[in-house]
Amino acid sequence: MLRTLTRAGAAGLAFFAPVAAFAQEAAEAAAPVANPGNNAWMMTSTILVLMMILPGLALFYGGLTRSKNMLSTMTQIGAIACLAMLVWVTYGYGLAFGPEGNQFISWGKFFLAGVTSDSTAATFSDEVISEYVFICFQMTFAAITAALVLGSTVERIKFSAVMVFGVIWLTIVYFPIAHMVWAGGGRFFEMGALDFAGGTVVHINAGVSALVAAMILGKRKGYPVEPMPPHSLTLTMVGTGLLWVGWFGFNAGSELEADGTAGLAMINTFVATAAAALAWMAVEKLMGHKASALGFCSGIIAGLVAVTPAAGNVGVFGAIALGAIASVVCFFAVSKLKPKLGYDDALDAFGIHGIGGMIGAIGTGIFHDASLGGPGGDLSMLDQTLVQLNATVTTVVWAAVGTAIAIYAAKLLTGLRVSEEVEFNGLDIGEHGERAYN
Repeated sequence: MLRTLTRAGAAGLAFFAPVAAFAQEAAEAAAPVANPGNNAWMMTSTILVLMMILPGLALFYGGLTRSKNMLSTMTQIGAIACLAMLVWVTYGYGLAFGPEGNQFISWGKFFLAGVTSDSTAATFSDEVISEYVFICFQMTFAAITAALVLGSTVERIKFSAVMVFGVIWLTIVYFPIAHMVWAGGGRFFEMGALDFAGGTVVHINAGVSALVAAMILGKRKGYPVEPMPPHSLTLTMVGTGLLWVGWFGFNAGSELEADGTAGLAMINTFVATAAAALAWMAVEKLMGHKASALGFCSGIIAGLVAVTPAAGNVGVFGAIALGAIASVVCFFAVSKLKPKLGYDDALDAFGIHGIGGMIGAIGTGIFHDASLGGPGGDLSMLDQTLVQLNATVTTVVWAAVGTAIAIYAAKLLTGLRVSEEVEFNGLDIGEHGERAYN
């Protein structure tokens, strides 16, 4: 995805006026200029990803909670996304894509030092886009990943704990993994790992972090004995549609250019998702249940998650296979694995994003087709799959350890759980003094 090296115009040192003038003209002629079409596409993609967070994810997660926690869920998502944006421009961009660094982290460009309206970021080809646009696009990825983690902790975590956790988690988990996968010199990037739009960086990262956070936080009062059905599948369906639409910015935008590979990512985002939605409902029917709206929505998200790392790397029918496989496996992870292990991942962030992300990341190595012109292609299928497996396992371990540190730090500083009274009455009133419905 974002294998980038920022560039800036240069000016020569003058020993006498004619030479200085010539050097300046030459430098100006050689300075890269952002392609207007690609710039416009990337600005559009960035706004599409923002739509995935607010209102997409907020409505999707909010509809799945009980009505007494609707506003608190949406507020947590919006607030942690805003927090991520501010942390990103302060030091996150420098830690992930700074000009200096090693295989785990980078540094420089803190507070966006040296970034101007003329500075650019390189794409896969010789094209460049505005560095400000690139910064904004990456910023939305950091924001939505942090928000995804909260799917496992809703209905019992303090708002203050969410904010403290968010800063620490972004710093020690998200920024290093983003650097390792997408930045030149990063560990997985140099290994040749393929992650077109965030299978490891976003979905495995968020899903594993969600599982660890939920296990440390503990179960909701009454879980699993008390029924806790979604209060509004209508809102969840609306959120699902907004997520799917926004995902085209997520996947097709990750090419950083409006070219054929972006088109490949676009069609794969259509068909993998369609296959996954129908596969989930088919499995429901085969297991003796009714094909449900919740299953339809869950299948859509599973397919989107699975195709994310593969979007520009596999063919159309490889994408269909990935979507269908991920949907079936995620169904059993949610319906069988979670009850058996007993953890309370409230909105199945691990069961869909974590498991689906792993299938997508490893499956990218199996289904990758270098003839399509996407990134990568130097490794055999076996070697590529082993690289993908290495990146997946390392991401799982890094996310798990980093999340444990972040959640325990939040517990020390603010405490984690709301009181039993607040949890009983709902976090809308207890944490924010409002009700979603009057």
